[in-house]
Amino acid sequence: MSFFGFGQSAELELVLSDAESRRRAEHKTEEGKKEKYFLFYDGETVSGRVTLTLKHPNKRLEHQGIKVEFIGQIELYYDRGNHHEFVSLVKDLARPGEFTQSQTFDFEFTHVEKPYESYTGQNVKLRYFLRATVSRRLNDVVKEMDIVVHTLSTYPELNSSIKMEVGIEDCLHIEFEYNKSKYHLKDVIVGKIYFLLVRIKIKHMEIDIIKRETTGTGPNVYHENDTIAKYEIMDGAPVRGESIPIRLFLAGYELTPTMRDINKKFSVRYYLNLVLIDEEERRYFKQQEVVLWRKGDIVRKSMSHQAAIASQRFEGTSSHAEATTPTQPAENNSRQ
Repeated sequence: MSFFGFGQSAELELVLSDAESRRRAEHKTEEGKKEKYFLFYDGETVSGRVTLTLKHPNKRLEHQGIKVEFIGQIELYYDRGNHHEFVSLVKDLARPGEFTQSQTFDFEFTHVEKPYESYTGQNVKLRYFLRATVSRRLNDVVKEMDIVVHTLSTYPELNSSIKMEVGIEDCLHIEFEYNKSKYHLKDVIVGKIYFLLVRIKIKHMEIDIIKRETTGTGPNVYHENDTIAKYEIMDGAPVRGESIPIRLFLAGYELTPTMRDINKKFSVRYYLNLVLIDEEERRYFKQQEVVLWRKGDIVRKSMSHQAAIASQRFEGTSSHAEATTPTQPAENNSRQ
């Protein structure tokens, strides 16, 4: 951090005030690796300390100010030069001056609004992080710490089922039914497939969970489809009148809540894709969108007192009768 080896150099360290007790959550990095980060929810306070350590005791460190920021930003991979910040909070820790010994500064961002879930996709990344900066004339000293934010939702017990028909005239007629249209991330999809008319020699049937990531607007819209899961329903030829039950457990797959029009930058949607393959390798399929959401009632019991206060604050001003947690419902991501 020194210029041509002359002058003072320093290191920064960021530590959360509740680092020992705060839960961690796994999150995929841009390189596809899974790492653990401190887990936060909307409305929770973010506090801690910044430690400045001088490498050369008794040498002066001149600076133009020290600050810490809490930032939420969206980065589109095709436009890496531009970071779209939707949360930007700043705390000044020290005025311009000089240090001759190491220093520690406390900071607190109270009841921070974190409207969206952390997300790393194929074309976009939404991240939250703390950044401490010692401003200097030639080269700043900077330290960043990423955190993970989960959005919690609660949906009413009334959850309409999905009933659809798929077929080819005089050749194939199938009805399929799923028990719900909205599922939490640890839920089970229960359904049935009814064969009303079968004049095609079907040899295989499966259900795929497809994630569709949409980024950009207008002419610069990119769609990425990713098959998250393949669930075999049947191997062999069905007969007329046969029904096949479905039980698909979601907990074993890497899923996120449904995200729609996040900050007008991207969306993430999920579809159940029913696929039939006949003996001539022709494929027939029918897609149906489902809403995925992160269940919050169990987690809330262990949330901090600060988060409980924020929860009451958001619930008290909520105009959505179906939402009872401090975050937006997964189906529209609108702010309560």
